[in-house]
Amino acid sequence: MANTLEQAGATDLTKTGKSPHIVFLVTEDWFFVSHFLPMARAAREMGLRVTVVTRVRDHRAAIEAVGARVVALEAERRSLNPIAVLRALRDLKRVLREEQPDIVHCIALRSIILGGFAAPRDTAAVYALTGLGFLGARQDFVGHAARRLVRGFRRIFWDGPRTCYLFENEDDALALGLDPADGSRVALAGGAGVNLAQFPVFPLSTDGDLRIAVVARMLWSKGIDTAVEALSRARAAGAPVSLSLFGAPDPSNPRAVPEETLRLWNTLPGITWHGPTRDVAGVWRNHDVACLPSRGGEGLPRTLLEAGACGRAIVTTNVPGCRRLVRNGIEGFVVPPDDPEALAQAFISLANDRESVRRMGDAAHRRVADAFTERHVMDTVKAVYANLLAAGQQKVVS
Repeated sequence: MANTLEQAGATDLTKTGKSPHIVFLVTEDWFFVSHFLPMARAAREMGLRVTVVTRVRDHRAAIEAVGARVVALEAERRSLNPIAVLRALRDLKRVLREEQPDIVHCIALRSIILGGFAAPRDTAAVYALTGLGFLGARQDFVGHAARRLVRGFRRIFWDGPRTCYLFENEDDALALGLDPADGSRVALAGGAGVNLAQFPVFPLSTDGDLRIAVVARMLWSKGIDTAVEALSRARAAGAPVSLSLFGAPDPSNPRAVPEETLRLWNTLPGITWHGPTRDVAGVWRNHDVACLPSRGGEGLPRTLLEAGACGRAIVTTNVPGCRRLVRNGIEGFVVPPDDPEALAQAFISLANDRESVRRMGDAAHRRVADAFTERHVMDTVKAVYANLLAAGQQKVVS
């Protein structure tokens, strides 16, 4: 795999005589820092100039620390106001004219939509879908209609000759009408990837309650209510289990669990809502099992990657992304979404068999280490960038 622009055959591809320029487009600076800094580091390893266009709040310094410039773009990701969307599109067009990128890397669906319309047609594009969100979670008429609409938009507007789609699971590629095995147009990355040095394997507890944790934004789509109900059922059946919730409601997400509901759950036996945490490794040091009973819409949940890296068994649901990482009975249990009884039975089974908790945790660590580290992700995107730059150079020469 090429690690430099010269090896990639793209040394001379620029509009200004400088190193090729990649612009990342992402809605929130915190989202880029939490998930996509390895991709910026990969671009810098190749010698690319890197710019991140995002709504800036508290994370500019962390982005700049990897050698990237930051350009502020105010756009509320929750707003569907047509005037606000058109204003964001106008501002983004201006930014891209000024930046003149060789590659535009659009992260998540809203950025893909805006970037797909704003970027010049001859600019190479990476469209990185980080999960389908409500498009994947909803199985009613609205969800099916929205997926058909997005597939149509992709074919019409986002399907140029120098376009690559980056997915976190095969199901999302299929949902957009793409073949996940088509290496010329589709690449699969291991979500955000994990730095194993930051998430070491910790010893498990040997007595007392089986300590289960959910580390996620407190959203209905994450199935937080299902975890609470399952824990209550498991305890009612006599299982020695407890549940810790780590995370906060997302004020920009209409599916956020109200804080008053979280405080009510905090009063239930065996359940503790801790709020958000910056020490995720510390969570897994003090808990035995990871849980994410998602209703769908996931890419490849970082919370599960981090738990697996720390050697924790995982209980999750049979939805895209979650089932890419966890194989039922190997790294943990995979149960149907929206099924608190099946989730409770998984909790009971693990509480009664601590050896399985250890065995599944070991398997989860091996799976992450073998295919889902930050280096795996960086090597994947470097190959994508090199191919796009080389294709652009061939176009210029011809």
